[in-house]
Amino acid sequence: MRTIFVMIKAELGKAYDVADAAVQTERVSEVHSISGQYDLMAKCYLDDGDDVGRFVTETLQTLPGVKDTFTLIAFKAFG
Repeated sequence: MRTIFVMIKAELGKAYDVADAAVQTERVSEVHSISGQYDLMAKCYLDDGDDVGRFVTETLQTLPGVKDTFTLIAFKAFG
């Protein structure tokens, strides 16, 4: 299992709608509102053979209200 974090920039006024849609998406574990350049951060668990790029571009970037994404791939969880 591989963990990725996807930061999401939503269209103005759409962050809560995007968060609600993202948290209902299969393989998305949590969605947090954050400060900074992006509005949301989604924690996702993918199977080892899953294509990260395909998941992000076809599943998260196509949610209504998503303007931009930035993906981080986690290597190891501590604690």
